[in-house]
Amino acid sequence: MLNKFLNTIINGDCLKVLKQIPSNSIDMTFADPPFNLKKKYNHYEDSKEKADYLNWCNKWLGEMVRVTKPSGAIFIHNIPRWLSYFAEYLNKIAYFKHWIAWDSGGSPLGKTLLPNHYGILYYTKSKSHKDFKFFDIRLPHSKCRICKEFLKDYGGKKAQAHSFGPLVSDVWNDIHRIRHKKRRDKHPCQLPIPLLERLILMTTNENDIVLDSFIGTGTTAVAAKQLGRKYIGIEQDADYVKIAHKNIENAKETKINNCFVSIYLGQIRTMRDIDFKLITSTISPYNKQTLFNI
Repeated sequence: MLNKFLNTIINGDCLKVLKQIPSNSIDMTFADPPFNLKKKYNHYEDSKEKADYLNWCNKWLGEMVRVTKPSGAIFIHNIPRWLSYFAEYLNKIAYFKHWIAWDSGGSPLGKTLLPNHYGILYYTKSKSHKDFKFFDIRLPHSKCRICKEFLKDYGGKKAQAHSFGPLVSDVWNDIHRIRHKKRRDKHPCQLPIPLLERLILMTTNENDIVLDSFIGTGTTAVAAKQLGRKYIGIEQDADYVKIAHKNIENAKETKINNCFVSIYLGQIRTMRDIDFKLITSTISPYNKQTLFNI
C-alpha cells in the first residue's frame, strides 16, 4: 500500500491521506502547518478559533506519530505559542528529545519581547537512544569575511577546534529565512532547503522515507531527493503542487565521495560527523576553502 505514495506529492487533505499510510512505515515525519495567523494562502483560511485550531492539529499530530517507525523521528515547525500546546499533547504519545530554536528575525508586536525564533519540536516513538536513529552533524565555523579568522573566541584553544566546524546545538542561527523574491516561490511561508536537509541528515539514512504533511511548494521533497531519500508529500493546494513538481524535477543529488551533504550557494552547510574524514580526503585545499568558508 505504501509504494503507491512513494516519491509523489498527493493533492489532498492531510488527515484523509495520512489515514491511508500504514502504521510504523515512515522514517521521518515533518510538519510545517499554517500558524493560524491570518496568512493569505490560496485555498486555506488561516484563522480558526483557538480550540478548533488545536483540535485539528492534535488529529494530524496523532496520525504523524502513528505512521512513524519506532526508529524514526517526528519534527513539527511552528511559533512557540502553538508548540507549547503541541508538546503537551505529544508528551502523552511520544518522547520529547529537543526544542530546536531556529533564530529568525521577527517584527515587534507591542508589549512583548521581540519574537526572534521559530521552534522545531523533535520527538521519537522510542525512549532509548539505542532504538532510534540519530547522527551527530557539523556546521561550518563562522569566519570573518575579510581575514577568514574564526569569529568565535576559543580561549587559546583554537588549535584544538575541529577543522570543519562544531557539532550542531539546539540553537540554529546559521540558516536564514528566504527573503529575496528571486529565490522564493509564490507561497507565504516557504522554508529554506538547508533547514530540512539538516533534519534529514540528522535522523535518516539513504533510501529512508520522509513524509511532509503540509509540503507547500516541495521544500522537504527537494531536500529528500538531494540527499538520496524517498519522500511523500501532502498538499491541498493544487497550485502549490504544480510548483512542487517543478522544484523536485530540478533537484539533483549532492554528494562528495559518496557521502550526502547539504550544500547551499557553493558551500557545505551541514555534514555528518562520521562522514568528515571521507569527505575531506578527496577535496583539494583550494576547494576546501571554497566549500568550507562562510
